[in-house]
Parts: sequence; C-alpha cells; structure tokens
Amino acid sequence: MTIIKSLIVPILIPVLALAVLFLLNLGGYIVFPTGVGGATTSAESKGWSALATNVTTSDAGDLHIDLTIRNETADWSAMQAIPGKPAVLAADGKTTNCETVFVSTGGHRLAPNFQMRGYITGKKSAPTTQLIYVECKGAKAAGAKLSIEYSYVTGQYNYYEKEAGKVETKLEVNLDQLVKDVQYPIAAPVDGLIQPSSTKITALNDVVLTLTGVTRTEKGLQFQWQTNNPGTYPSIVHIGNPPVIGSDGILYGFYQSPDIASVPQTPAGKTAEWTTEVTVPKDVKGYYIMLSVEAGKQRLFKNYAIDITAQ
Repeated sequence: MTIIKSLIVPILIPVLALAVLFLLNLGGYIVFPTGVGGATTSAESKGWSALATNVTTSDAGDLHIDLTIRNETADWSAMQAIPGKPAVLAADGKTTNCETVFVSTGGHRLAPNFQMRGYITGKKSAPTTQLIYVECKGAKAAGAKLSIEYSYVTGQYNYYEKEAGKVETKLEVNLDQLVKDVQYPIAAPVDGLIQPSSTKITALNDVVLTLTGVTRTEKGLQFQWQTNNPGTYPSIVHIGNPPVIGSDGILYGFYQSPDIASVPQTPAGKTAEWTTEVTVPKDVKGYYIMLSVEAGKQRLFKNYAIDITAQ
C-alpha cells in the first residue's frame, strides 16, 4: 500500500499544477510583478486595439486610413501587421484587399496602456518617420470595417527567445467611428508603471543604473547614464539606445536589439558613465523613455517607462 501511495503522489503533483495553469489561462489574465517597472494589479489582456483617426484620399486616389494603435495586452508589448497579408475592408457585403499596410511598433516594446501613431524606420544612417496607416484601392469608407491580421509578443525581451509566446490575431476598426481627440502617449494610467527620472534600477549582477541627466540638443535629446557596481567583478549592463514617445504619439528611435549598442565596463566597486542620444523634434514635449535594461541574466531585458516630461 505504501508503494502505491509513493507512486501516486509524484503523478498527481504535476497533473494538479497543469490544471491550475489551465484554469488561470481561461480568463486571459496576466499578473504584473510588484515593484519598479510593473503594475501592481492584475488586468485582463485584450491584445492590441486600433482607432481610426482620419480617413482621406491619397494622391493616387486610394482610400487612406490613419490609425492609432493601443497596447491593451496588460504588459509591455511589440506588435506588427503580419508581413505579406493585406488588410481587408468590408462594406455592403463586399470586401476589398488593402495592400498598403504600415501598422507596427517599429520593433520596440511599448508600455501597457500607451498608444502611438508612428515609428522610426528606414536605415540607421538615414532614419525616417513612418506614420501608421492603411490604404485601399477602389474603396469607400462609409459603413466599412477594417480588419488587420497582426502578431504581438509581450513581457521581457529575451535575445535567445525573441518570439516566445507570440500571438497572431486580428484588429477590427469601424471607420464610421473616427476619433479626432486622441491624447498621446498614455491612454489610461497604470499604477506603479511610470518611474521618475531619478529612479535607481537594479540591473545585471546587482549593478545599479541611474539616469543622471537629460539635455536638449540641436537634434534631440541626450541622456547621461551611470552604473555603480557593488560587486567584486567587473560587469557590463546593456540598455541599447532607448527610444522615447511624447505628446505627438511618435515612437522615436531607430530599433536595434538592445544588446548591440556599446556600453562601458563597470569596474568592481566603481562607476561608469556614458551617453545615448535620440533624434526628436524641438517642438514636441511630454516624453517618456521606453527603457530596456539587461537584468536577471545576460541578454534578458526588463522594461521601464521613465518620466522625462519636464524636458
């Protein structure tokens, strides 16, 4: 009898654990970790949503639909329209394929409940601003609904598992419900998400990262960073070249994997300093840094929304 019990218990434990995970996933709930960089309450993930902000006719005579995309995943997230898939416009029982689709976060992860209307693309040496829109040939907007197939990822960026947990789904946009007064970049506040610029962030190997200064330059913003290494071994903490998003809803900063940008080594028991820069318009205010910090282990990045709205 004792032998039977000893066999049953190890089998039941993983079965019960799987059952609990299954029940938790039924509701689509994600729980943020407490503390810096995450919200403190659970929230239901709705994926991404989109708002039509304007409908016009392009120079070529096509229907042009300006969009704002909103992160409602309840976590940090990057999204993009599925490459090669046209958007579909449906009206009066007919459908039209829309081949021109620019819907993306430009590779960056955006904070939960933030929204945007454009991103930086092109080449690093010659970046350009790409607004988010769809164009449809031979179509009309009256009574129409736009459908866009897209994918998204959530959570920390892991260089070794870049698409872990990727979800493919659809955006549905009613073109009869234009939204003209969108407030950027925050759609709704999330408790504990926004951090002041003075926040001390514990990074890889317990190195402490601090933003020590922000300077307006002729081209944009320059950030002064400092790391303090309390350990007994030298350490390098990558943060990439952090992008910013402000009151115009454009996510500024050419995307690269955050482990690529060069950073100095922080000697044991000492500090290191360096700068990063991002090109932004002079007349735009209310910026937040979308910061990715190497933490926990190499090439795993935790996300922080840093308030620099005073700049």
